[in-house]
Amino acid sequence: MEVILKEDVNKLGHRGDVVKVADGYGRNYLLPGKLAIVANAANKAVIEQMKGSAIRKLAKEKVVAEDLATKLSSVELSFERKVGDNDHLFGSVTSSDIAHQLEEKGFTIDRRKISLEEPLKTIGEFHVPIKLHRDVTSHVKVTVSGDRPVETQTASA
Repeated sequence: MEVILKEDVNKLGHRGDVVKVADGYGRNYLLPGKLAIVANAANKAVIEQMKGSAIRKLAKEKVVAEDLATKLSSVELSFERKVGDNDHLFGSVTSSDIAHQLEEKGFTIDRRKISLEEPLKTIGEFHVPIKLHRDVTSHVKVTVSGDRPVETQTASA
């Protein structure tokens, strides 16, 4: 199935690209999610007109993303999680946690733009990349600290 992408799709293509995808992927994910339209003659003509406006829109988005990247580079997030032996966390810090804390600080970032390979499961300082635009990536400093549970002592009478 050939589709025309209306939005950038990770590992598939950019807005305006005509790509060949599996029928199920196109029908069940791209089309209902309004990420693509079916590539037929009429839509190809429409997409050519859209490409011109997309280039202008992309330039504006890049400027906004670069501005946001400079603001995000100074942001530091800290998380406190319960830890066990060997400073191993009970639970983890995920991209959703990072997005939620960024939102509390006034930055609305989609969690899917936070490029966390896997959740943070150890104590330490991490620089997490955030892909704001296809050409703009910012890094946020994330500090994960431990909160050891207080061990209760039994009183002997």
